[in-house]
Amino acid sequence: MSLKKKVCGLWCRHKPSKNQKALAVAFAPSAATFGMAAALAVVYYTDWKVIAGWIPLYNTKFPKPEDPKKKK
Repeated sequence: MSLKKKVCGLWCRHKPSKNQKALAVAFAPSAATFGMAAALAVVYYTDWKVIAGWIPLYNTKFPKPEDPKKKK
């Protein structure tokens, strides 16, 4: 049996109902909010400078490198 037939057989037998689709659509904003909060928590606790440098107010934690041309 080919992989295509296995995947098609699995999908065709387990189609979600209208109620399940409505619940999934209603849950999507909550899932996205939870995912963003989890991503920000990872950035905060790991102190990932590449990403944390773009977060307003939090980026003041990292000093900006001085431009050698501006020194006199």
